[in-house]
Amino acid sequence: MLQQKDAEKKFERAIAETQIEIREETLRNISWELHDNIGQLLTLAKIQVDVAKDKPERLSEATDTITKSLQELRALSKLINPDAIKGLSLTEAITLEIERFNRLQYIEASITSNEEVQLLDDKIEIIMFRILQEFFTNTVKHSKASKLTVDVQYDKEKLVINAKDDGVGFNIKDLNTKQGIGLCNIKSRGKLINADVELSSERGQGTAIMVTYFYKKNLPEDVY
Repeated sequence: MLQQKDAEKKFERAIAETQIEIREETLRNISWELHDNIGQLLTLAKIQVDVAKDKPERLSEATDTITKSLQELRALSKLINPDAIKGLSLTEAITLEIERFNRLQYIEASITSNEEVQLLDDKIEIIMFRILQEFFTNTVKHSKASKLTVDVQYDKEKLVINAKDDGVGFNIKDLNTKQGIGLCNIKSRGKLINADVELSSERGQGTAIMVTYFYKKNLPEDVY
């Protein structure tokens, strides 16, 4: 019983740490988007307004830019809540990340999924989302990829998520020695919820991840 209680405490601590990491990542994303996207749009709108003082016929350009800025702010507001993942399915949370990449033109990203959605325990979704978030961060920051594809498939027994980029790749044998890319944490997170995580990469061939989660095998009470 003592061992079980100790395992439960470690799991809860890992969940809390993961939630903090997601919030920190979200705040960084908001900061980048405010500076790199919305800030630049408003600067452009200011320039267009100044030009329109002498050429009133070009005022519509400033109006269009301001309208786009408002649309971007509305999209960004979905991420303002630190608990944004709550109330969303895992697929919806991943889709928000994909939409952000495309909106900021960081990378050409796409997601496919089937219609069947199996409700997962909140703690499971938090870990699954963080696994994908770490993979995405590596893709955007380090892989030099131009494309990212994600596929989410639910069936009666399991959830399978495949993500792949077309970046520079690396020797998978060197994974444990690489610093700062976050991939070293992915498998350990998978173990927390008994999810099967497979990473594959080759130099010049991009990097891929497949996460498989079996519902019956991984009931919430079994993760301890």
